[in-house]
Amino acid sequence: MKKIIIHTIPVIMSLVWLVINTDTFNPIFLKGPDFLKFYLILLLGFYSSVFVLKSFKESISKTTFYFMISIFILGIVKLIRGIFLGKPVRFLIMILILELIVLLFINSIKLKFKMK
Repeated sequence: MKKIIIHTIPVIMSLVWLVINTDTFNPIFLKGPDFLKFYLILLLGFYSSVFVLKSFKESISKTTFYFMISIFILGIVKLIRGIFLGKPVRFLIMILILELIVLLFINSIKLKFKMK
């Protein structure tokens, strides 16, 4: 329960930013720069909470992994929408590649922890 609360704080913060600055609840229909700001706030907050928990020797739970996957899927959906609309998506592709690398890194740490 503690982990869920710690992980929902950055999600709520990014959604509050979304509502205050763009007057919408739907990040999919945002324009490019606004979506990238929202997505970076979400990613930096969430992954910082993951690494803070990791520094306190907490294990990565399935809930944390599902949060990571859902954030990645949000980026993929926005990438597909941007490609269909013919918009430049280079920054989003770079962010998604970095997110995939971090996701694999955290997963390998989780696997090493299970092996011990």
